[in-house]
Amino acid sequence: MGRLSGRTCIVTGGAGGLGSATARRLCAEGGQVVIADILLEPAEALAAEIRAEGGDAIALHVDLGDPDSIAKLIADTLAHYGKLEVVFNNGAATQSEFLNRDGAAGEMDIEVWDHTFAVNTRGTMLMIKHALPALIASGSGAIINTSSGASLLGDLSRTAYAASKSAVNALTLYVAAQYGKQGVTCNAISPGMVPTAASRANQPELIRMVERHHLTPELGYPEDIAAMVALLASEDGRFVSGQIMRVDGGVTKAFAHVADNRDQFEAHVASTWRHEA
Repeated sequence: MGRLSGRTCIVTGGAGGLGSATARRLCAEGGQVVIADILLEPAEALAAEIRAEGGDAIALHVDLGDPDSIAKLIADTLAHYGKLEVVFNNGAATQSEFLNRDGAAGEMDIEVWDHTFAVNTRGTMLMIKHALPALIASGSGAIINTSSGASLLGDLSRTAYAASKSAVNALTLYVAAQYGKQGVTCNAISPGMVPTAASRANQPELIRMVERHHLTPELGYPEDIAAMVALLASEDGRFVSGQIMRVDGGVTKAFAHVADNRDQFEAHVASTWRHEA
């Protein structure tokens, strides 16, 4: 029996990289998973693959920018499975047409700002709002929101995206405070850089540069994020709530100069060990 045996889970953005890895992990742990995505065809293909491997998954359409679509997703989930214990709010406005226009605050395109907040922040809030009655009824509901390292540090672009994820952080804390006594935990995961297989192969210099600033030997994989979601969604995570979990290889937990001083530090340590030996 897996940690999530019998628990019904919704994964928004379920056909994407993080979403698909998480859907697979939750099913592997015994969960019944709704793969919700604005792109229904790849979501259906993933659900079919999981079912062929013995898992329990269905695909449903959702447009996180459309309140009616969100309400329908929750209603259709309850109609199919009869209950709901876990919501992984992973879907976000990541289309290149918007991200490429998401620049500095002084040059902000209001359409980009409004669309980003409508999907990332309002969409997450509405998912929580419509799911809460079922989560409370379950007696052990878990909400996991996808945040971003962009919400914790400053950068030169992606201002709307970062601000929307900062709002998700605040929403996470408030929901945890408001509904924790009713048996619902609420946490956010702030992933580090999780490159695709294509970017690892095609941009090795960029990968090496970013790797230098992490405290782990290499960058993360979607499965690393999925593992944390599975923990927070299970009984093992029942005492964790109101947290912004940095699953980022420690990139936000050390001074910037650490990457530049590491070679000198490691040479000093190696020399000290040789003398002591």
